[in-house]
Amino acid sequence: MAQEKQINLVNSDFTTVNEKEYPGAVIATGNVEFEHDGAILTCKRAILFPKRNFMQAYGDVYLNQGDTITQTSKYANYDGKTKKAISWGDVVLKDPQMTLTTDTLHFDREKQIVFYKDHGVIRDSINTLESEYGNYYLETNKFQAQTDVVVTGEDHILKSNHLDYYTNSGIAYLHGPSTITNEENSIYCEKGYFNTKTNISYFNKNAEIHYSDRIIEGDSLYYDQNDGFASATGNIKVTDTINNSVVKGNYAELFEVKDSVFITERAVAISVMENDSLYMHGDTLLLTGKPEARKLRAFHHVKIFSKDLKGKCDSIYSDQTSGLTFMYRSPVVWAQGNQITGDTIELISNVKTEQMDSLKVYNNAFVVQKDSAGYTQLSGKKLLGKFKNNDLEIVDMLGFSMSIYYTRDEDGKLIGVDKQESNSLRFIIENNEIVEVQAMGKPEGKTYPLSKFPRELRYLKGFIWRESEKPLIMEDIFIPDDDGEEKSKELTKKLVQE
Repeated sequence: MAQEKQINLVNSDFTTVNEKEYPGAVIATGNVEFEHDGAILTCKRAILFPKRNFMQAYGDVYLNQGDTITQTSKYANYDGKTKKAISWGDVVLKDPQMTLTTDTLHFDREKQIVFYKDHGVIRDSINTLESEYGNYYLETNKFQAQTDVVVTGEDHILKSNHLDYYTNSGIAYLHGPSTITNEENSIYCEKGYFNTKTNISYFNKNAEIHYSDRIIEGDSLYYDQNDGFASATGNIKVTDTINNSVVKGNYAELFEVKDSVFITERAVAISVMENDSLYMHGDTLLLTGKPEARKLRAFHHVKIFSKDLKGKCDSIYSDQTSGLTFMYRSPVVWAQGNQITGDTIELISNVKTEQMDSLKVYNNAFVVQKDSAGYTQLSGKKLLGKFKNNDLEIVDMLGFSMSIYYTRDEDGKLIGVDKQESNSLRFIIENNEIVEVQAMGKPEGKTYPLSKFPRELRYLKGFIWRESEKPLIMEDIFIPDDDGEEKSKELTKKLVQE
């Protein structure tokens, strides 16, 4: 066991004793200097208790340890046995990395720890840190702060109730609910780190970035403030607070300069509409543009689902501010019992009422509705559909058009099969059923009893039944079906053969 070192009185202008008031003590006054185990302490007046190896210092107290750590205060007590000091009154402690100010400071020289219990401030080259409680580990430059912690830098303010801050690296490790605010955004997390020198952060518990127009959430989140880049992993949620939409997935990247968000892995965009929500899934989702001109793109294996509308295609382009959505490559839409296909499908929604307004089909337009007696069909070059209260109400086929319609009376009894050709045709839909077909121009057609309707005429050219590809519930949009179209072709071929 190392021998205990005594506090050594090096200098004083006057030395006296007062056994009545300070029994066993030496009273030193004027230019007082003490030395103990490599540390120097100076003050105006001191009381030294040699047997207890303890001293009390008063007035302009200055403590120096190893030429790297200095401390000033009005008063101090120092115990040579434990090498612990308590200083109070305008305490200032400095090392090469920082300056600490507080009213009362505890200094454990054995463990090289200083701590305060009633508010302290640390200043280094880039930050100012305040907290109610704090421990500073001199050997590792680690500052452990608790309760009402605020770290203020040139372009950020960090608030927390518990963090570890390293004055040599400028890195803050966050433990518990914390916020980081700068001019561009604010960040919330409950665990992670923030490098205040490089402005690079990583958070891995309940992380959120709040921008003026969107919120990004994820299980873990990386953010580089300098490049305006963020990436998130696990349970991603991007909320567009202006356009009332949400995008979810398991991996996301955000580029602030380009104002774009890239999302993959079970990605889905959710647009909130009146009394319903529209879900759109694709292998990859890309949101670009400012809030007043935001665009959504979905690539590969795209499916959409809502209560009144379902769809599928290879890729989608949607302008959220104009309400226009384009579906490309083998698109299909199911609405009010109708299957609608074509080369390209355009959906138009009313951005004010948040309801479906109309749809357009460009080239090879085809509508199919299943009847208990067969398949009602409408084909042509271009299709225009009109919605009312999110229900498809009118379908106009433009250009040379053909139709097969199973007509019924008011009681639903089959009357016959009506087959027509015309310059244009209109379907009227009520309660999810086609109730009327109107031919424009000079129609040609014939009505057959079902028993005498030729089998070779029962399917128009281009007919394909894709019901097996239709998402029945929202979760179906995530089911991969790369061979869905092939199955539809096989089913269609079987239907025609039968």
